[in-house]
Amino acid sequence: MNARTESVDVAVIGAGQAGLSTSWFLKQANVDHVVLEAGRVAETWRSRRWDSFCLVTPNWSVRLPGGGYRGPDPDGFMDLRELIDHFDAWADSFQAPVQAGCTVAALDSDGEKFVLTTSNGKIQARTVVVASGGYQRAHLPANADQVPSGVAQVLAEDYSNPTALAPGAVLIVGSGQTGCQLAEELHETGRKVFLACGRSPWSPRRWGGKDLVRWTVDSGWWDRKAPAPGARLVGNVLATGHGGGHDMHHRTLHAQGVELLGHYLGAEDGKIHFADDLAELVDASDNLARIFRSHVAAHCERLGVEMEWEMPPPMRVPSRTFLDVDREGISTVIWTTGYRPSYGWVHLPVFDDMGFPVQVDGRSAVPGLYFMGVHFQRKAQSAVLYGAGEDAEIVVRDIVENRRRPIPAFGGTSP
Repeated sequence: MNARTESVDVAVIGAGQAGLSTSWFLKQANVDHVVLEAGRVAETWRSRRWDSFCLVTPNWSVRLPGGGYRGPDPDGFMDLRELIDHFDAWADSFQAPVQAGCTVAALDSDGEKFVLTTSNGKIQARTVVVASGGYQRAHLPANADQVPSGVAQVLAEDYSNPTALAPGAVLIVGSGQTGCQLAEELHETGRKVFLACGRSPWSPRRWGGKDLVRWTVDSGWWDRKAPAPGARLVGNVLATGHGGGHDMHHRTLHAQGVELLGHYLGAEDGKIHFADDLAELVDASDNLARIFRSHVAAHCERLGVEMEWEMPPPMRVPSRTFLDVDREGISTVIWTTGYRPSYGWVHLPVFDDMGFPVQVDGRSAVPGLYFMGVHFQRKAQSAVLYGAGEDAEIVVRDIVENRRRPIPAFGGTSP
């Protein structure tokens, strides 16, 4: 340790909805703590969203502790500026102790306390809550490096707006919420857009007089517990909040003129190749939609109301297995193929084979170490604005109950 080493009771890493929700409850419990943030409050929202971004979930579903939506448009969808302003006002309202511009490079133990190596020096903490979010490391498919050198490659988090791209057609790889929204935006500007598809559940935006998120909440869909490990990577239900909210999925994009393709395979000799599996991918997405629909249908049956969402017939459209880059005028590939955990800086043995934290209600096997904002931390709602507060209250309750007890020593794991 050096002269710059600080000591705190609780260190929270990350100032997004998970970290700030934790901070809010710690404040209510009068627990001394600090929130360490590499950028600014809500930095992931600021730096990993495109200019026209707006929420997919209605404003009423923003249920942050002490920071729920109270504006004039509960059924609307906040745009990026409104959402950031909401975060800033919320953090200011309870004077969240955020140290902005403080990057945590390593989390270790010295056998008694946690030691955080940060850009501002060393910090010792009795308790640590890792709330660095679910969108940590962009995932690229195999053979992504085969795209011809003359084609610009852009990660979804680096996309800002259509004018920032070189003129020409755009290939989007990945048809989750982000990929579909960018495909729609680029198509509406007159670009030729190709979409290499994957499997994502979808739903009508509204049916039976309710928004799909209202059905999601009321039916208990977001109360689902953690699925099989691989299922944690399944995308969110496809929809959009743009224009007041509307349907957005494979069928709507095809009807607009976006060309759908099978999943990306690789590229060679100026050609980009795709599997001949578009029908299979659309069917898989339909099957995921049916699972959601069946859950809501059971809820409707309990209420004695009619289920007003009917599944369409199978979608069968021709799809190409390769695109000639020069012939199609493709200038840009945008990768929207999801994210993976990235906790390499946490030097403690608390992760599974997929890199996700092993935790129960946010509590890891290492005494004093907690996680927040993890996909399916407790329920399906854990990583969204609707559910972060519930998880944070449980984590903080455990911290308060245990902070006066001696914490069992655990071996240091500094590399």
